[in-house]
Amino acid sequence: MPGNCEVARGHTEAGDGPQPPGAAPPPAVPLPPRSALSRGIVLLFAVACGAAVANVYFSQPLLVTIGHDLGMSPALVGSVVTLTHVGYGLGLFFLVPLGDVADRRRLVVAQLLVLVVALALVATARTAAVLLAGMAATGLLAVVTQTLLAFAASLAPTAGRGRVVGTVTSGVVIGILLARTVSGVLADLAGWRSVYLASASLTTLLALVLYRVLPRRDDAPPTTDLRYGQLLRSTVTLFARERLLRLRALFGLLIFASFSTLWSSVALPLSEAPYSFSHSAIGALGLIGVAGALAASAAGRLNDRGLSQRTTGIALALLAASWLPLAFTRGSLWALFLGVVLLDLAVQAVHVTNQTLIYALHPDAGSRIIGGYMVFYSIGSATGAIAATSLYTAAGWGAVCGLGAGFSGLGLVLWAFTRDRPTAQSSLRATPP
Repeated sequence: MPGNCEVARGHTEAGDGPQPPGAAPPPAVPLPPRSALSRGIVLLFAVACGAAVANVYFSQPLLVTIGHDLGMSPALVGSVVTLTHVGYGLGLFFLVPLGDVADRRRLVVAQLLVLVVALALVATARTAAVLLAGMAATGLLAVVTQTLLAFAASLAPTAGRGRVVGTVTSGVVIGILLARTVSGVLADLAGWRSVYLASASLTTLLALVLYRVLPRRDDAPPTTDLRYGQLLRSTVTLFARERLLRLRALFGLLIFASFSTLWSSVALPLSEAPYSFSHSAIGALGLIGVAGALAASAAGRLNDRGLSQRTTGIALALLAASWLPLAFTRGSLWALFLGVVLLDLAVQAVHVTNQTLIYALHPDAGSRIIGGYMVFYSIGSATGAIAATSLYTAAGWGAVCGLGAGFSGLGLVLWAFTRDRPTAQSSLRATPP
């Protein structure tokens, strides 16, 4: 990668704490002015990320209503969610890496404004074809979430990067958890189209605010001058070269498979006896999960203190344990609430730690690393959702809990077998991708 021939290996998986005696210090990296990343701007990043990613999940409680309105068959309605996630997965690979070569401020604003067009298309759709095209475009452009995350990480000082990533990632998780609640409430008040009109309005406002407050190109220049094809190839090269990146991507796949196992299927037992909850009541469960997401932002601070390995192990153990109270969902709402908080806390803690560690491998390739990592997140989410809904139909809620515990247990076993092995290369000097 031209212009950046040395990369510090600041983290290893051999244990927590400082680098071994005699190791060369990491090269100094110019930091942006302190005012470029104030607490208010970090919170703005978090809000923008949550608002953008929520667009991927708004449709889930609205499918029946949308189908009736547009005269869509059940199979065609189901493709709404599929196309949105396919678009998101494509965006992770083809759009997010642009953050390493483009003016990130302009890239973010441009993506948000085109996202407004896609949301308006969905809100005004009169045919199934227009709706599906709008949903696919919405998923594709919602990956601005990851562009913003990489942008925030690049602006953060090294010693506080975990805190910044933790705060911004909390916004992402809260956006995911509250998307169903918000869409259900708005749809009950003003119809399903109001959900996307409201989101388009909020996205427009965020684009204008971000254009004014984000650092300009001179304060946050591109990190490479690779051409687009080279940029995409280098993403694959990074995964082939970096064991830490592959390992953390596997952790990401497993934790989000467990996360999706719960959130894609929990509505099924809650809509049946003895609860028979409405869609709005089920959507409100996301409010419980927010408590776990907020508490887990402390994982970033623990990572800044050199405790990433320990944080990962404890969080994976909590993730596996969360499925025990979740197994009693049919008999106790308190058990469900406890399990939801533990699960969301654990997922958030591992996710924040993953992103902080992998970004430190190659800060000059942050967008490519984050985008590639999130591809595994998408695979895990899709796997958990498909497996959970199929298993519930065949074997019931107990089997779904066993599936979620299985994903979590695999993550814990993977951590136990790899925690004492170094994942960073022994040399502190690396050939750029």
